[in-house]
Amino acid sequence: MIQNHPEPEQIQLENVLFALGNPLRLAIIRQLADGSEMSCNALRPQDVAKSTMTHHWRVLRDSGVIWQRPQGRENIISLRREDLDARFPGLMAILLQAK
Repeated sequence: MIQNHPEPEQIQLENVLFALGNPLRLAIIRQLADGSEMSCNALRPQDVAKSTMTHHWRVLRDSGVIWQRPQGRENIISLRREDLDARFPGLMAILLQAK
């Protein structure tokens, strides 16, 4: 597992809201909301540089919003929905439905 995944009790509301306050990061989370896992490359919009996405992955991972794990030459990303729902009941449902 990649470093810097906070324990569930360490996930802070202000960090989650900061991470999901960015439209690109929120769009990524919406793609993962069905419980799927996707590679970084599959989630990266073609018009966004890999280095920019590395920053976005770090923000999401460090805030406790995603799990990121290596698989071969790729990193696989999934939403920490269970941890987030346990820590902040109803928050993810609201954020994922917001337009």
